Amino acid sequence: MTTANTRIDTIAAPYGREIWLAEVDFESGMRLLRVTIREGSRYTILELDAPTAARWARSMGDWAAAQTKT
Repeated sequence: MTTANTRIDTIAAPYGREIWLAEVDFESGMRLLRVTIREGSRYTILELDAPTAARWARSMGDWAAAQTKT
C-alpha cells in the first residue's frame, strides 16, 4: 500500500502523449519512481527502483546526445 505519491514532472511528448513522473513511497519504506505514459485513453504505468531509473536515464541521455550530433 502506498503512503505518498509526489508528482515530480509532467512532460508533453509528441503525438499528444503525456508523461508523468512521480515519487511513490510505500508503507514498507520502499520508494519507487512511477512513470505514467498517457496515450489518449490508454495508460502505461511503470514503477522503477533507483538503479533501474538511473540506467534508463543514462541510456536516454546517451541517445538524445547522439541525436544532437547529427
